[in-house]
Amino acid sequence: MEFTYPKKVRFSCNKCGLCCGDTELKTRHILLLKAEAEHIESKTDLKRIDFSSPYEDKPPYPYEMKKTKEGKCIFFKENRCSIYLLRPIICKFYPFDLKFDQKSQVYAFDFTLECPSIDNGDTWEKKDFSELFMLAKQKFERKESKAAEVRRPHLR
Repeated sequence: MEFTYPKKVRFSCNKCGLCCGDTELKTRHILLLKAEAEHIESKTDLKRIDFSSPYEDKPPYPYEMKKTKEGKCIFFKENRCSIYLLRPIICKFYPFDLKFDQKSQVYAFDFTLECPSIDNGDTWEKKDFSELFMLAKQKFERKESKAAEVRRPHLR
């Protein structure tokens, strides 16, 4: 499968936590696949209802992560992710986004300028985007094989 990606974009996470919650300009929706919610549930002492809410607006994501009164993900504690190894794919992708263009039949990566770490660090090359693409492909192929339906992932 083909994909396009932004050329000459630099990124290195500065661990600011902006992506882990709402800002003045944006209400963050941290979406979860069913398998991700199940995985978090199985590895923590929490039930799915304790950390997520049903979300119907953006298939194939049936859940949205709950947030604190301050608008941060409930797993964002002491300025870090307390479930970092279990974090959803949408978190692993940030500040990047992957969409499928029906017309060209090509996947396209994009990024958000809201992230203060864009234009910091090393330039992302095709190999870096390939890693993200393979992660998405693995996640969604697993989901598609379980559901026996074909869907294109939209990761934001």
